[in-house]
Amino acid sequence: MESLQTFWDKIISFLSKVGEIFTTNLFNLGDSKITLGTIIYFLISFILLTFIAKRFRNLLVNKILAKANMDRGARNSIGLITRVMIMFIGSIFIIQSAGIDMSSLSLLAGALGVGIGFGLQNITDNFISGIIILFEKPIKVGDRIVVGDTEGDVINISVRATTILTNENVSIIVPNSEFISSRVINWSHNDRNIRFDIPVGVSYKEDPDEVRDVLMKVADENEHVLKNPAPHVFFDEFGDNSLNFTLAIWTSTYTDKPRKLKSELYFSIFEKLKEKGIEIPFPQRDIHIKSDTDIVLQSK
Repeated sequence: MESLQTFWDKIISFLSKVGEIFTTNLFNLGDSKITLGTIIYFLISFILLTFIAKRFRNLLVNKILAKANMDRGARNSIGLITRVMIMFIGSIFIIQSAGIDMSSLSLLAGALGVGIGFGLQNITDNFISGIIILFEKPIKVGDRIVVGDTEGDVINISVRATTILTNENVSIIVPNSEFISSRVINWSHNDRNIRFDIPVGVSYKEDPDEVRDVLMKVADENEHVLKNPAPHVFFDEFGDNSLNFTLAIWTSTYTDKPRKLKSELYFSIFEKLKEKGIEIPFPQRDIHIKSDTDIVLQSK
């Protein structure tokens, strides 16, 4: 019995020492004491809070709002705002439940506010711009856009940045603030039908009606050129060295690869003009070189 009592005494002593470790004051935050137990409580609580906020956000976006036939971008925006609110309210509850006086955090909150105002200014700007994009939808996933020197398809829109996939299969991450403060060209904002202009010049000796027929035939034979709206040929001007025409065509399949479609049309135009014997002119210049002797003689 004495040995058993000694064993229990050792266990109780060990647990008391462990309890002292978790309850020993490490530092003070205002009038509140921070212990190892407090820190562990914070870690476990915030991990659970993050998990719950994420699960609720997925349930709201993929189940509840999806039944309302709401746009994906708007659903993501609502889900993100809801998750941020849950994290904010939950954080306040965790801090207060740990026995920490919120008034003691006023100095820390002020310093954090200054940090957000200066160090996180760009992040805040991109976050707000992302919310505007997701709600107003000037661009959306699948659109063909040009912003600055970047052209490609939008494959993802988040609250901080938008991912654009170029024709070279390169993903470019563009901060959302650029879409709000810069000029953006959206090739497919209304629909995927885009018009391309193909300039063509022929010799002055050629018949404009025959040239128009050739260009229309090229457009009709290309499977990527839409029949409605129909292609059209414009006689633009009498140029310095050629009669200038423009073949205007519409496409919905090569919106993301305009260069490839133009190349196909140019190959076909060249072959058809060659078959008809229609000349494609090129600028010619006559260069006259005078010797120093000639210049001296002319000046006399």
